[in-house]
Amino acid sequence: MNFSQAVEYLLSLGHETLTMKLGLRSTEILLEALGNPERCYRSVQIAGTNGKGSTAVMLDSICREAHINVGLYTSPHLVSITQRININGRNIEPDVFAKHATAVRNAAESLVAKGRLDTVPTFFEQVTAIAFLAFKEAGVDLAILETGLGGRLDSTTTAKAAIVAITQIAFDHQEYLGDTLAEIAAEKAAIIHPGVKAIVVSNDQPPEALDIIRARCETIGVYPQINDSRVEVSEVSDDGRFCVTFTTPNAIYERVWLGLRGRHQINNGAVAIQLAESLRRWFDVSLRAICDGIASAKHAGRLELVRGRPSFLLDGAHNPAGAASLREHLERFVSLPITMIFGAMRDKQLEAISELLFPVVNELILTPVNNQRTADVLMVQKLANRHLASAKIKLADSSGEALTMALEKTPPTALICVTGSLYLLGELRPQIIRLHDLEVA
Repeated sequence: MNFSQAVEYLLSLGHETLTMKLGLRSTEILLEALGNPERCYRSVQIAGTNGKGSTAVMLDSICREAHINVGLYTSPHLVSITQRININGRNIEPDVFAKHATAVRNAAESLVAKGRLDTVPTFFEQVTAIAFLAFKEAGVDLAILETGLGGRLDSTTTAKAAIVAITQIAFDHQEYLGDTLAEIAAEKAAIIHPGVKAIVVSNDQPPEALDIIRARCETIGVYPQINDSRVEVSEVSDDGRFCVTFTTPNAIYERVWLGLRGRHQINNGAVAIQLAESLRRWFDVSLRAICDGIASAKHAGRLELVRGRPSFLLDGAHNPAGAASLREHLERFVSLPITMIFGAMRDKQLEAISELLFPVVNELILTPVNNQRTADVLMVQKLANRHLASAKIKLADSSGEALTMALEKTPPTALICVTGSLYLLGELRPQIIRLHDLEVA
């Protein structure tokens, strides 16, 4: 298969959320048929509801500063599926992706033909196998794996990472993970397995989630590091970047400017630092590499500022905790009138999200997302009517139309905020970047 054929094949397996099959058996059998590429390097696995992607990119940035040959696997992608697989700071090349996708497809179909699998593995299972193969071929020394959903039955857990981390746990994907924080925490804490060498836990956990994590650690016989860093904010930029001194039991990291915006990134930075310290059992990770890595980390679509006239703020706030972080940022750092383009998935907590975000905007444009799970804009409009006058709410037929409407309504000195779903950001970010050759700050 060439790249286009590989993408077409993977998409034919169904949407990664709607057709997901939680469980490790299919991935384990597939990886065995591929020669277990995940055993060729060390791994760090990061689970959580919010912050796991940001923590992963910070740790990846640290590793590159430390000259560690590193692979990074994240999801979902914004524009191209190649963004999910990153090797030493570069997305996988399309032809390389296609080569590994072909190998994975052939192995999957052979397993079905031999009766070892009832059906071919899902989209996410096969993309995970593609990542593991790519990391093996590239000869990475370390793979950083962002858990897709949950942990206990997520394909990334087949790597049996020696170092794991759990970022903030909150309500999301209850239909798969459970209706209580304790149930959700149990699914995520299951990445802590016998043989794990270190477990780092963000300290912004709800008490019931933290109790579950501690109990899991006790069962496995490992001592959790509950983000025992002391943090002192030294300075804050006008656009929401924090300068922080982190003090861990091992070192003091003075006046580190976080590359990622938002107060919530302080906790993610602290977890990334402690993960980096844990890597010292295998790699030379200096204090300078950690400071420089935190400062240079970038993560598209997470409080990402695109400067222009008007400027854009892109943030994939797709659950109440994420929406609360975005609102805190808007209230503290944005004094300009705000036009918000909002599109979300129907299975999200839209009432809570709308209650957090809609009251702080001047104009609201609701749009469907090009996704089977998209929320009905008329339903979201009913929620918006609780917080805004009807004249302030407009409906678009597509994200492209929403962008056109936003540009017509928004003065050059104001701000357009795009949020609600990473899928929406994936549709609009390339158009926004191209508008006026805008600068990503």
